[in-house]
Amino acid sequence: MFNLGKSLVSAVRRGSNMDKSMLGGLDGLPEQDQARMASMIEHLQLRDSLRMYNSLVERCFTDCVDNFTRKTLQKQEETCVMRCAEKFLKHSMRVGMRFAELNSQAATPE
Repeated sequence: MFNLGKSLVSAVRRGSNMDKSMLGGLDGLPEQDQARMASMIEHLQLRDSLRMYNSLVERCFTDCVDNFTRKTLQKQEETCVMRCAEKFLKHSMRVGMRFAELNSQAATPE
């Protein structure tokens, strides 16, 4: 069959890794508070990643799978799911990159 699930999980994990630079504004806080904030941010990122994964699965399944007479996907359904997932992930990555660009532009003083 195909390993779409493994690919999606690894993509979600890569997207949810927290960069220490994200905590730059917390330098003035005590270490315990910094750790608590880092944990909260990590939790929120995991939640958002799981929401993205669930949204992807629901959308691609709804759009691509329409025959329930077999246990396995038909070839055209499998191809559709793979294309759908690929487009969804590329779109999500592009939106994330654009958001980062806009965020860095807003952070730099003119």
